[in-house]
Amino acid sequence: MLVQLAKRDFKSRYLGSAFGLFWGYIQPTITILILIFVFEVGFKAQPIKDVPYVLWFVTGMIPWFFISEGIQNGTGAILEYSFLVKKIAFRVSLLPVIKIISAFLIHIFFVFGLFILFLIYKFPLGLESIQVFYYLFAAVVLLLGVSWITSALIVFLKDVGQIVTMLLGFAFWLTPIMWDISSLNPKYQSFFSLNPVFYIIDGYRQSLIYKQWFWEGDLLFRTFIFWTISMLIFIGGAILFRQLKPHFADVI
Repeated sequence: MLVQLAKRDFKSRYLGSAFGLFWGYIQPTITILILIFVFEVGFKAQPIKDVPYVLWFVTGMIPWFFISEGIQNGTGAILEYSFLVKKIAFRVSLLPVIKIISAFLIHIFFVFGLFILFLIYKFPLGLESIQVFYYLFAAVVLLLGVSWITSALIVFLKDVGQIVTMLLGFAFWLTPIMWDISSLNPKYQSFFSLNPVFYIIDGYRQSLIYKQWFWEGDLLFRTFIFWTISMLIFIGGAILFRQLKPHFADVI
């Protein structure tokens, strides 16, 4: 049922447009190409640790698209599917899951496209590349916890939508997506590495570029921190959603 609802949600977003479902793939692709042009041609970005900037950048940008889209769409899930909120037999807590699955359908396409890009650049992929799917699972857990919080709050405070958009804008520039965290002073690196979004983005790079497992070296400590923060968000989101859910039908 979730998969079918996610497919319908994905199709409905582009219903009536000339390119239809292709817009879900065209828009992120164009954004990536523009940013690559700006940094490669305009700013003449140099390779980072002997890795072509294009590979390094795209490997971080693709998971960011999934995270940002999952949070933004998940935030409005309850309001968008308000007609299901009053259905007694339907589990309202699954509505943000529909949005995450819908974003996943786009993301998995770009993940395999990323593998092809590495082959084009003749950059070898190791066995570690399979742990991309571990980091993808970690992203889903984080997204679900955040979406439960934001989707519940926006029912009572519509400003949450604008706040989420603004915070995502700040998070994009504060997360080492287009810049290397090693360029920071070491005392600041530990602070930025606490960001759970950075753990996922850096995890993609560790899997595909640096070929390091998530339990090796200092990544083990980062893994512990990430799951501690993510489970607090996940459990806190579940509790908050459950407390506010009985009032959804009265407010919507």
